[in-house]
This record gives sequence, C-alpha cells and structure tokens, in this order.
Amino acid sequence: MSTFKVAGNIVNIFSKEIFWGEVVVENGIIKEIKRFNHNTQDPPPSGGVGGGFILPGFIDAHIHIESSMLVPAEFAKLAVVHGTVATVSDPHEIANVCGIQGVDYMIENGKTVPFKFNFGAPSCVPATSFETAGAVLNAADVKTLLQRDDIKYLSEMMNFPGVLHGDEKVMKKIQAAHELGKPVDGHAPGLRGEDARRYVGEGISTDHECFTKEEAVDKLQYGMKIIIREGSAAKNFEALYSLIDEYPDMIMLCSDDKHPDSLVEGHINQLCARAVAKGLNVFDVLIAACVTPALHYKLDVGLLHEGDPADFIVVDDLKHFNVQQTYINGKLVADKGKSLIVSRESSAINNFNCDEKAENEFEFHLNKFGHADEENLEQAYVVEAMDGQLITNKLIVPISSFEIENDLILANTEKDLLYMVVVNRYNNAPVAKCFVKNFGLKKGAIASSVAHDSHNIIAVGADATSICKAVNLVIGSKGGVSVVDGSNEYLLPLPVGGLMSTDDGYKVAEAYSAIDRAAKELGSTLSAPFMTLSFMGLLVIPHLKLSDLGVFDGDRFQLV
Repeated sequence: MSTFKVAGNIVNIFSKEIFWGEVVVENGIIKEIKRFNHNTQDPPPSGGVGGGFILPGFIDAHIHIESSMLVPAEFAKLAVVHGTVATVSDPHEIANVCGIQGVDYMIENGKTVPFKFNFGAPSCVPATSFETAGAVLNAADVKTLLQRDDIKYLSEMMNFPGVLHGDEKVMKKIQAAHELGKPVDGHAPGLRGEDARRYVGEGISTDHECFTKEEAVDKLQYGMKIIIREGSAAKNFEALYSLIDEYPDMIMLCSDDKHPDSLVEGHINQLCARAVAKGLNVFDVLIAACVTPALHYKLDVGLLHEGDPADFIVVDDLKHFNVQQTYINGKLVADKGKSLIVSRESSAINNFNCDEKAENEFEFHLNKFGHADEENLEQAYVVEAMDGQLITNKLIVPISSFEIENDLILANTEKDLLYMVVVNRYNNAPVAKCFVKNFGLKKGAIASSVAHDSHNIIAVGADATSICKAVNLVIGSKGGVSVVDGSNEYLLPLPVGGLMSTDDGYKVAEAYSAIDRAAKELGSTLSAPFMTLSFMGLLVIPHLKLSDLGVFDGDRFQLV
C-alpha cells in the first residue's frame, strides 16, 4: 500500500477558503484532508512544502494536441511542469489526415504516460466540402466513436451553417451525442442574436471562438458556456477575461492551438496569473481553470476532495502560480520545474501521397489568375492575416498594385502583397493560389503541412522559386515546416500525419524556436508566423481563406 502526505496551504475552491492542512494520499486516492489549527504561527508539519499552496490541477478545456507538434506523450511531458493534469482534446487534425486510425493513435499514445487526456469524436471530417481531406467520418462513424468509453464528447461543431439549416448529416451527429449523454462542443465565430439562440438551442454547450465580449455575453444569455482562448495564434483573453468574475460558473480556459515553444514557457497557469493580476477573484479564476471543465465534461479528474483521484498541484503563491509539484493519480510527475515523465519511442502514422512540384506550378499567370469580379479582370482577392486572430479580412486590390513581367504577376514586398499557395498533399493536383497581406516577408518563403483543417501544404513567399523549394522540402519529408532564404534551407520534419514529431518535446521546442526565428528573419513581424500560416486555410473562420480547391469566401460560404 502506497501512502504519502503533502502539507501546506490547502485551497478549497468550493468553500472559497484557504487553510493550513495536509493531504493524505493512499494508492492514488485522497484518503484524508487534515485541517490544522488556524491560529498556529508554526510552519506546516515536516514533509510539507513550506508556504506552498495546494490546489486541484489545471485543465485545458479545449486543445488540439497535434498543434503542439508533439505526440500526446511528449505534450504531457511539457504540460505537467506547469500544473496541467488533464486536457479536453479534439483529435480533429489527425482525423482529417488518417481518419479513425488517427483518433486511435492519439488515445493509445496518450495512455503511455500518467496524464489525463480526454478525447472527443471529431464532428467535421472533412470540415467542409470545399477542400480535400485525407479521410471522411460520417454520422455512423461518429456515433461509433461516441459509444466508446474513451470518447468523452462530440468535438466542436464547426459546420454552424449546417446546424442553422438543419443539415441531416450534421443533426444526426448531434443527436447521437445527446442520446449517449455526452456534451457537444461548439464553434460559431461571430454568431449573434437569433442565429446564436438557434445554434445553442440544438444542445451545443460551449464555444471557444468568441472574439468580442458582446458576442460572448449574447451566447451566455442563451445558456452556452464560454471557453476563453489564449493560444499561440488566437488570443482572446484581453477581450473576455472580465467574464470570469461576471459568470463564474460558465467560463473555462483553453489554448486551442499551442506551439511547442509556447508550451515550454507556460500553460493554463499563465492565464491564472494574468487574470489575478487584472484584479479578478482568485477563486473564480480557479473555478474556470480547474472545476468547470471537470464538471461539464464529467471528467475523471480529482478536485481535491476526500475520495478523489490525487490530481493536485503545489504552487508558490496564488499570484504567480509557479508550480512546485504536480501529482496525477498520486504520482509525482513534475518537481521543481522538471518533468518526471520519461520520453519513450513513439510509432508514426501518415497519409502523404503527392510528388514534388516544379517551379512553374507556382507562377502567377496574368491570364489564368482568378479575379474578384469577372466583369472587372483588373482586380484580385487578397487575404489579410490578423496577428493574434484566426479571422482574416477580405481585400480586393487592383492588378496595377503588382509588377507584371512576361505576363506573370510578381509579388510586391514593398506593399506586403505576397504569394500564398495550397498544395494538395493527398493527390497530385493543380496548385491553388492567391495573394496574402501582413506576413511581411521581404524575401524567401515559409511552408507547412500543418494547415487547418485538411492539412494540405500551405506556403507564403516572395517569389515562385523560394515557394517551390519550401514546398518540396515538406513533400520530401512527408510533412513538416520549412523556411527558404536563398541558398539557406531549414526544415523541421513532422512524420506523424505531417503534424507531429516523435522526438523529445524539449528538443522539438528548441528546433521550432530556431525555424520560427528563421521565418522572422525573412521580415515577418507576426508573433507566430507558422501558427498564423496554418490558419490561412481554415475555411470555417471568416472572412477569406485559401483551400486546395481555390479562394473561399467565408461569409458566403462558397468558393469564389
């Protein structure tokens, strides 16, 4: 029988009190929580951690593990250092590449480490019919997944137009979740008023896509829980943080997408520190970070009660939330800033079937380039990227903004009008092209096989030669991120679905930091150029995007 004790300032989130005490753990379960004399001036009993504060572990309420570029086991290795004990994880990305086999891969890999991954059934594979994905999950597939005990919920229903129009296939997936008593996650950026009411009315219980407080309050009034997102690309904390105090039982915290270098620096603990620094009530913050996700998704995660699994953390104070220790099922998994999870060799699955490309396939021919208005062939669409947001602006610029040379339209780095392309990775097909603004490259190109949601190859560059080289680097390794700067070439291979590395998480983070610097040295001022790049093909986020089939207008929900 394994028994140990941890003493310190015990934080009871439910009664909103803090007291000197001791947590007694036996065989991975909290056997007893002892309360010591409030009036004593003595430090906690021997074996404690001095003035440390003991509280439930943090839960990321919505994240795509794949976007960390790490397999689940390596994600866990990094996350536990920051007090994260569980995630609500949507395996949507790997499912778009490898189908149910990809979902199984994530679950099985996650089981190899002491961490509480809670995976959902992807609801939108493919996300839309306007792109080429590597797999299809129909309503029957989704129901089969939902019937499994290791699938906790229906992942974000991104096809909100399908919900509003009562699409039969969409509604069958939602109905299956309701019949099995599992929550349905939402995804409805910008939805307000009557449309929001109808969307929530179908039993869709959360949304992590709000980028204004007004939108969030609209949805809260209809009974929807709001998950405040702060990831590597999409950052909505500043707009929404006050909701934590105003609706304390209706708010959760998440990353959605977090690159490995960001995960090394911190996780949900950082959001707790920022929220408290804003003057928010610390107990309300901890309800959002620890309690509401566990209750909403019915997770097997302890909340520091007697009889709970021993999932708890020790932090230095309730201001900075620097994590001293992390326990999961009574096992010490992180201590004094060091992860105790040991890296193991991971297998890889993939779906990558295109040949390397020729340079002329990336040339923008004046007489073939798609224009914004067939009656005015002197205009072209431009996707305007937004730093810290997934939404993009739709610009229409005159062709005269570009230099024309031998009937080819050249990128204009002075006006920051660059080439953007999407290459089908599942079949050999024509290259889709448009222009993009705000990447800021003065030369060279960047490319990635992480391109939501179908994960074709996406690239931005200043010339066809550089883009061709960058794309072929990715194709040659059957997945990865690349930078080309003249004769200098950089590549981070991602052999698992073209999305994740099997290497040690800290090594991947270091390699990603290096390639991120190389991208910024080309002139990009984006805080996370590769993360921003990965969302330029995300058709379910307004307003203008590029898929492997062409330019997509998210407002009209059609190819243009």
